[in-house]
Amino acid sequence: MEITFRNILPEDNPLLASIIRRGIEEFDVPTEGTAHSDPTTDNLFQLFQTPGSYYCVAVLGDTVIGGCGIYPTPGLPEGCAELVRFFLSPAARGKGLGVKLLEESYAAARKAGYTSLYLESFPEMARAVAMYEKNGFKYLPAPLGNSGHIACTVWMLKEI
Repeated sequence: MEITFRNILPEDNPLLASIIRRGIEEFDVPTEGTAHSDPTTDNLFQLFQTPGSYYCVAVLGDTVIGGCGIYPTPGLPEGCAELVRFFLSPAARGKGLGVKLLEESYAAARKAGYTSLYLESFPEMARAVAMYEKNGFKYLPAPLGNSGHIACTVWMLKEI
C-alpha cells in the first residue's frame, strides 16, 4: 500500500491525539509540560485552522499513521514557525516517512512565508533528534517562543 499525505480532517483528532500521547509515554518523557497534557492535542483540526499553520497527516491505505505540523507559536522570531506534534505510530517508524513529513512541512512553511523552523524535543527521542540533525537542524542553548511545553530539553532551529 502507498503512503499518502493530506491536510488534517476533523475526524483525525482522536487517532492523532492517541498516537501523540502513546509516543510520549513510549519514550518515557514527561507528560506534564508537553503535548501529552496540552488540551489542544485533542483538537488538532481546530488548532490548525490558525492562520499560518498547517498539519500534514500520513495515511497508509485508509489508516492514519502519523503527522506533523507547522505553527506560528507566540514569541518566535519574525519568519519562524514551530515544527509541532511530529509523531508516527510505532509501525510507521524507520521507513523514511519522517523525512517525507519534514519535506512536506518545509514546503508548507515556505508557502506560508516562513524562513526558519524551530522544534522542541527530548534526548530520549534519539532517533527523531538524529533525523533532525541529519536534516540540518542545529541545537540551541535555550528555548524560543512560548509553546508552553516547558518540560522539553532539546531545542533546534533550521533555516529553510
